Amino acid sequence: MVGGGVVDDNLELVHLLRAVSVEFGLHQAEFAAHHGMHPTDVRALICLLDAERAGEAATAGLLGARLGLNSAGTTAVIDRLERLGHVARVRDGADRRRVLLRVEPEAVRLGRAFFGPLIDRLLAVQGTLDPTEREAVRRFLTAARAALGEQEPGEPKRGEGQ
Repeated sequence: MVGGGVVDDNLELVHLLRAVSVEFGLHQAEFAAHHGMHPTDVRALICLLDAERAGEAATAGLLGARLGLNSAGTTAVIDRLERLGHVARVRDGADRRRVLLRVEPEAVRLGRAFFGPLIDRLLAVQGTLDPTEREAVRRFLTAARAALGEQEPGEPKRGEGQ
């Protein structure tokens, strides 16, 4: 709200995006608690699944960079996920020196069982939009993601000082 209770249209979109992010975070935290995980573990699984969908090699370095974790923090997350049976370390077939991270099928099943109904509801909402509206939402979310990933000069990089 700005001034006498008038909502600034531009800020309203930012506030709505933040609210959606908070809701996603609450669902992730609930999933984590239900499965004996840390919320960062859930974000790690999401990062690894996103990398797989994008055809990217899922390495510890990629995971640490995406989560903003230092090397020790990244190793701790991978170790926890491996102990829980959600992730496996596997040698890269093309470069045996490189270790890749693979999300195990049981972790995928647990995720689908929990998040499937939420995804179905979001797909139903998306289905109410015409192609032009969907493209506008896609452009906004893509640009918002890029803006959130930008760093100001002199700003510490994610994971520094952890």
